Amino acid sequence: MAKKSVASIQTGSKRLTKAIKMVKSEKSGAYTFVEAIMAPEDVNDYLKKK
Repeated sequence: MAKKSVASIQTGSKRLTKAIKMVKSEKSGAYTFVEAIMAPEDVNDYLKKK
């Protein structure tokens, strides 16, 4: 993982975070961006796992 970005999103009463991580492909060696929207507490675990 070469880069990570986190943005906060507020929708109504729920507070969500959009996490974007850059993952290197095993086959081609190219980087792709993987996005997920989750609770702010889960962001660190998401970014640590491959």
